[in-house]
Amino acid sequence: MYMYTSLAAFWTYDYVCSIHEEWTYLLQSHWGRMKGMYIVTRYLPFILLATDLYLSFTPDENPGKCRTLDSISSGLGMLLAICSECFFILRTYVLWDNNRFLLAAMLSTFFCFIVASFSIAFATTVPAAHATSTIPGITGCYRSSTNYQLFIPFLLLFVFELGLMILTFIRAIQNWRTNPNRLYAILVNHNISYYACGLLFSLANIFTSLLLHDAYQTILDCFQFMVLAILATRMHLYLWQVNRQTHGSEDSTHIPMSDLSFVTSTA
Repeated sequence: MYMYTSLAAFWTYDYVCSIHEEWTYLLQSHWGRMKGMYIVTRYLPFILLATDLYLSFTPDENPGKCRTLDSISSGLGMLLAICSECFFILRTYVLWDNNRFLLAAMLSTFFCFIVASFSIAFATTVPAAHATSTIPGITGCYRSSTNYQLFIPFLLLFVFELGLMILTFIRAIQNWRTNPNRLYAILVNHNISYYACGLLFSLANIFTSLLLHDAYQTILDCFQFMVLAILATRMHLYLWQVNRQTHGSEDSTHIPMSDLSFVTSTA
């Protein structure tokens, strides 16, 4: 439960620090796919953290209720990871000059991985044994059974992000001399940084799922989902700010930020 408390404090601190820039973006940017995805990715963690904190701190001796809350938490965490990854699927699509065949390949692969991950996650969460803490002063309930299949969703995420990183590297090598645009460079740097963090956290979750037992198996999954969501929203916000400064505050409202096409249109 200390992990969730720390995450809640960290998320609140990050939100307070960026609240001015965030509301500037929300009020001055046009509505579109990216803005809608930004709002979901930015505010879904509040619901996820509330669920995890309730699961950890509320005394409950009903294993069925614990199982339900654990399933809800797992679903919200995976949904948050999907939203974060979608930012960088679209960014990779932009880097490859809006190649629709590549977009279809990325989305179809991602969809297959999502279906497999949800199937495995709920197949292991629903029948898992849950118990309440027997330690005095420690409330809440936790997973009391071990299932080593939990590493598979993180392995699939690792493979998918590795593929996107390779695509980004290939495109960066092809265009590093011919495309001096600053937004393009930021896009490439952000992609590589995000994928590096995602790969590191996925490896950590794979090892914890295989080496640790019971409730400790999922000790880092919520942390990974939160950090990736922060990176995705922060990078998107920074990219919008740079684009706005580059074109001027008056002209930036006419740039199709929702499609990220400003990167290729100004390249």
